[in-house]
Amino acid sequence: MERVTSPRPLPAWIALGGAVSIGAMTAVQARINGVLGVRIDDGIVAGLISFAVGLVLLVVVVLALPSGRAGLGRLLTGIRSRTIPFWMLLGGTCGALTVTTQGLVAGVLGVSLFTVGVVAGQTLHGLLLDRMGVGPSGIVAVTPGRVIGGALALAAVGISLGGDVLATAPLWLLLLPFAAGAGIAWQAAANGRLARRVASPLTATLMSFIAGTVVLLAGAAVSVATRGMPGALPAEPWLYLGGLLGFAYILLGAWLVPYTGVLLLGLGSVLGQLATSVTIDLIWPVDSGPALWQLAAMIFVAAASVIVALPRQR
Repeated sequence: MERVTSPRPLPAWIALGGAVSIGAMTAVQARINGVLGVRIDDGIVAGLISFAVGLVLLVVVVLALPSGRAGLGRLLTGIRSRTIPFWMLLGGTCGALTVTTQGLVAGVLGVSLFTVGVVAGQTLHGLLLDRMGVGPSGIVAVTPGRVIGGALALAAVGISLGGDVLATAPLWLLLLPFAAGAGIAWQAAANGRLARRVASPLTATLMSFIAGTVVLLAGAAVSVATRGMPGALPAEPWLYLGGLLGFAYILLGAWLVPYTGVLLLGLGSVLGQLATSVTIDLIWPVDSGPALWQLAAMIFVAAASVIVALPRQR
């Protein structure tokens, strides 16, 4: 069995700040990919475009940096010698699910409602993966604070489903973000383990984008075969920045997760996602979405979930 060693402690405010930043970037990416999916009328192709942009950027960065090339060499050696388990290479498949869900949901229901579904998936699976020791920080104890934090995060989801939300949106559309949240938790764990194995978060991020692009190519091919070609690509450059944001937050997550564990990383990103998504939806509202009182309550409960889950000094 692989021995998991603990990295040097990272100040809690730095770790939490990084996790909140990940959530903020995820929320902005969700709106960009959501609008792109609506504009071309194909959320899967929109996700493929987002991943392809990030992959091109990553290839350039990895090949340009000596540390990136060294990490890539260790990755290829580990794959050939089978010292790197196959499941560590599959984090990007969950990222493909995330960007596809963004393209299908966020542009229709708004970023806030998309985010709370992600909250539920991240919370439940982050707690489970930490307890199983899947993440790079090994087995993380299920403390009362972590359980209460997870329960509060789920309470934020319950608040979001009040009012007229269920009457205006089909249930399957609300379940897709939950699956995406579970995928985000798994992606963080797999990428974190791979980053530790090859001693390079950048290389782990590249592998994540390669796996996601392969899955999205297959999905886009099926979508085009069954629904026809997507609409014309829009001319606005900002609609193609989703891949750049994905590159940034996946790399940051792979670096942070050994310090935070999967659950705390997810809870911090939840706070960033909700705060940013509410801001986006207030500035740029959609036809369907939670009421103002729901948005305020969701932010309050999500913030409480992060606070109670933070590790306490003994």
